[in-house]
Amino acid sequence: MSPVADEPIRTWRDLFVIHRLEHPLPITYLCYAGWGACYAVGDARKLLNGPVLLAITANLLLIPAALALNTAVDIRTDEHDTDKSYLASAALRVGRRRTLRLAGAEIAAGLAVAAAAALWSGRWILAGIAVAAVGLHLLYNVEPVRLKRRGFAGPAALGVSLVALPFLLAYSAARAGFEASTWPILTGLTVLAIGRTVLWSVPDRTADQATGITTPAVRYGARRTLALSCLILLAGLGLLGWGLWWRYGAGWIVPGTAAHIAFVTIAFAPLGRTSDQALSGAVDIRRRGMMLVMTGEIVLVVLPLVA
Repeated sequence: MSPVADEPIRTWRDLFVIHRLEHPLPITYLCYAGWGACYAVGDARKLLNGPVLLAITANLLLIPAALALNTAVDIRTDEHDTDKSYLASAALRVGRRRTLRLAGAEIAAGLAVAAAAALWSGRWILAGIAVAAVGLHLLYNVEPVRLKRRGFAGPAALGVSLVALPFLLAYSAARAGFEASTWPILTGLTVLAIGRTVLWSVPDRTADQATGITTPAVRYGARRTLALSCLILLAGLGLLGWGLWWRYGAGWIVPGTAAHIAFVTIAFAPLGRTSDQALSGAVDIRRRGMMLVMTGEIVLVVLPLVA
């Protein structure tokens, strides 16, 4: 461990970095935390409800906590990645053990808040959903399972734990039961998140390969992974568009999917490159695309409240 690991935390910025709270990600996490409630109630005034606010708060604790856990366990890998070495540096300044303890405390707080929401609403499924999310985060990050190094199982686990389960937690706090027309929207949002996670594995390929993390890009190569991620993203767009048409009418398909369509268009662009090595070093979609993703997520928060 680095000799700076046990020094006091020098800046608040390090805490923001280890939780992946750089702009525009906090806005994206807020969307993940509240989506379910927005689609459940369809009226912003109904969001000011005790169990709903507690469920959203639980999501806002669990999501950054899971990312802090990932930062702590990925220090060795991130040190090999030019684009992500700042994460390893921040984690070492905070201290790996301190980061793990902080993530654990936040997870415990998130579970406690979810239990309070369950008690208040009388719907104990809320606590079960929160436990399931934490379980998936642990399976994704912690040995001996560590789904992150198991090909497409890693992106699938991350998409479900960061999007699907927080959606279900907030939705279930707002209303009992689940409307059939919401399923393709939820599935589409989750599949889009999975596709983006597969895509992000391409620029991380060299560092992951050097440290034995067999992400999709390491297992299948950059070109094939990029092509597969685009197919997954298109499937997610199809499901999302279908759900919006079913629930709100055809007129809402374009507003609800436009930013994500633009993101997929950007994602396809590097496929013209000639080699896996060129793709691994040149795919900078993470920087160029996150603002588009954030815009699309905000639209999908507002849409059910105005449609």
